[in-house]
Amino acid sequence: MPSLAIVSPDHLWNYAVTPGTGFDGVVEIFANGYAGTGALLPTGRHVLTAAHVVEQDGVIASTIQVYVDGPAGTVSIPVKKVTLHPHYDYTNENHDLAIIELTSAAPSWAERYPIYREADEIGTTFTFVGYGIPGTGLSGTLHSGGPDKLWCRNRFDADMAAFVPLGLLAWKPQPGVQLGADMDNGSPQRDAFGQLLNIPDLGLGSAEGMITPGDSGGPAFIHGKIAGVASYGTSLFWGDIHPDPDGIINATFGEIGGWQRVSAEQEWIDRTLRAALKNAPSHPQEVVKAVPEGNSGTSLVYFLVQFLGTRETPTSWVSVDFATRDGTATAGEDYIPTAGRLVLYPGESSAVIPVEIIGDTLPEGPETVYLDIFNPVGGSFGPSVQVLSAARTILDDDGWWV
Repeated sequence: MPSLAIVSPDHLWNYAVTPGTGFDGVVEIFANGYAGTGALLPTGRHVLTAAHVVEQDGVIASTIQVYVDGPAGTVSIPVKKVTLHPHYDYTNENHDLAIIELTSAAPSWAERYPIYREADEIGTTFTFVGYGIPGTGLSGTLHSGGPDKLWCRNRFDADMAAFVPLGLLAWKPQPGVQLGADMDNGSPQRDAFGQLLNIPDLGLGSAEGMITPGDSGGPAFIHGKIAGVASYGTSLFWGDIHPDPDGIINATFGEIGGWQRVSAEQEWIDRTLRAALKNAPSHPQEVVKAVPEGNSGTSLVYFLVQFLGTRETPTSWVSVDFATRDGTATAGEDYIPTAGRLVLYPGESSAVIPVEIIGDTLPEGPETVYLDIFNPVGGSFGPSVQVLSAARTILDDDGWWV
């Protein structure tokens, strides 16, 4: 639960996450008894979190459990596999990311979140959600319990690597991979980035929040997409400049939080998910265009996107935006809608877009769902072609229908 820029602990309840309000896909993680936070990715079978939540001294925790809270209560899902970022550097807090593969799909009522792919996060307001220790900006973290899950807001002030030339950090962030935000209360004296880096911002008022223990791995959302992953909190000073008056890392005003920059890690995230989709087609002849619905949970149907052109350079990325669309199937009832951007990285000529089909026991007959791709970058669909579409058929297996 983030610490919030409010005076009374009683007001923390104003920032409790209510089931069904868009954050049911933010999950709680327990690894060897330690708590952290994560967020469901669009497959519904993978969780993005911080590497240090699930490993210690280079060893992945032996016991990891993921809990999903929502309108139907709490669902516990065991873990199948953990993939740490290959360049994870605990000493310098770089690439502090992991992807958890679940043994089964999360409930269909839990949101899945695309990742934020633009490099314009600095100066942008984000919404942060987590399961950390509750607290307030005035008194710091509390130790008397509180809501199960809180939300707050903040603004990414700068790249954390901006502190390196000043010699203020005991670690060395790589440029472009760690985003920083401070805990403001409207006073210039508590504005850490303003005081230390001359990047003034007095905060967002009562909803301003900061990372606390247990929030690690929690998502920072920009426009509903995961832009940052909570990594650490710190208290910095320089000479007589002390934005955090008590100098203790306890989520009070004047402290700074570090988030891993998801846009800088999108290739690793995408490639990791693609490698995990073992039954996905890689050639057109392998594409299955009609799939059984199933009686419960979700199953995956795949849309294969191929690039047949020539890249501007061997290292160029090509991409398309995509979105599902109702045919006779209804989003949220028959399938989980998804939208985002598909990027083909160097060496890739094709990739799949998975869509989750929702199983039930209602006789419905066959239904169709469409996927549209549009806005090609680095290639084109052909003269005057703006959108390409494909359909998949959901085969009813629940009895007779007329």
